[in-house]
Amino acid sequence: MLSGIIHVQRNGLRWQDAPAIYGPHKTLYNRFVRWSRLGVFARIFRALAQPGREGDTLMIDSTHLKVHRTAASLRKGGFARAPLGARRAA
Repeated sequence: MLSGIIHVQRNGLRWQDAPAIYGPHKTLYNRFVRWSRLGVFARIFRALAQPGREGDTLMIDSTHLKVHRTAASLRKGGFARAPLGARRAA
């Protein structure tokens, strides 16, 4: 259940779009709502934020970047802009 909830939240999916391997989407949603109201996720994050044995702090990075599929082709000979000075000289 937890993996299914994390998958839906991390990928910004609708509950109906959750893969079938996580079970019925209604069950995922109901469990998410119930655990949220009971403070389960707050307790998990509070526990993760506690300093470690050596005084280290655990960090959770939620960085998520979306890039258009054509952005990857720019270095491979796609459209490239001429340097600014070269355009002025022309």
